[in-house]
Amino acid sequence: MIRQYFAPTAVALAIVATAACGNTMRGIKTDTENAAEKTAAGVETMDVKAALIADGRVDAGNINVDTSASTKTVVLKGSVPTADQKIIAESVARDQAKGYTITNNLTVAPK
Repeated sequence: MIRQYFAPTAVALAIVATAACGNTMRGIKTDTENAAEKTAAGVETMDVKAALIADGRVDAGNINVDTSASTKTVVLKGSVPTADQKIIAESVARDQAKGYTITNNLTVAPK
């Protein structure tokens, strides 16, 4: 008699455990994809910032670079001393971040 009650319960628990494992695996996959996306964005941000610093034509001290791997967008924020530097900064970012859209929100603030 006890076996009759435990057998269906054991089957139900096995089904729940299997479903939970499936959800966990999907969650792990999603978390891994999100981590990879954030890492790619971080690398792109560092590459663009390094290129701006290395370019002698741009005063990159007040330039912030934000990158979204999911939207493939690089956003330049902050300020540069001249309009020419604003244009150059966008060009450097475009050359460095191939395949990304560059949004240039830099302002010109002469020193």
